[in-house]
Amino acid sequence: MPKTIVLSLGGSLICPDDFDFNFLRGFKAVIERYIKKSYKFAIICGGGRLARNFQQIASKSSNLGNDKLDWLGIYATKINAHLVKSLFDRKAENFIVSDPTKKISFKKSVLIASGWLPGWSTDYDAVLLAKNLGVREVINISNINYVYDKDPKKYRDAKKIEKISWKQYSNIVSHKWKAGMNVPFDPIAAKEAQKSGLKASIIGSDLKNLENLLNGKSFKGTTME
Repeated sequence: MPKTIVLSLGGSLICPDDFDFNFLRGFKAVIERYIKKSYKFAIICGGGRLARNFQQIASKSSNLGNDKLDWLGIYATKINAHLVKSLFDRKAENFIVSDPTKKISFKKSVLIASGWLPGWSTDYDAVLLAKNLGVREVINISNINYVYDKDPKKYRDAKKIEKISWKQYSNIVSHKWKAGMNVPFDPIAAKEAQKSGLKASIIGSDLKNLENLLNGKSFKGTTME
């Protein structure tokens, strides 16, 4: 029976400034290598720079609330999802999942999902999709390699954390979601993962590191459970 992996693919990797076709080509190669080993992948795509550009432009011309800004981000995830789906062609289901709680027919090797509703990020959608598919772990791939005890961009002495509980994590990040928020794992998703007994692995963009994780080997990143 195929092993199903739920991946939350950060938009920062799909579209850091412009679309990163070198990363996407390498990502495709890794996924296809594991498909041959009888893996299946549900990949939830974030919005990245595309989402933030939409939100910044709209904010300059209108005083939009959080929900409306979130919707712009969600539309960006849909664009990214269609791009990632195109990489896998016939290996992917011919639809994009937008509601991760609905019954899903997952027969092919790859399932692609986008953002769903305002109030959280695609990390939360990944958690809901994992629950829906009966998967107990979410792998989060982004431009953030580890969870730190404080923001490493602001504090030089920030220390990386390799293993942390959901409760400890909730004490580090804000408890509220804000459109365009950039944290290792959405706080709303963290609460849902804790409640559901799910595990999350946070890793950066190193695809060899992803393979180490998939192989059950030592990897660079943070485990949260």
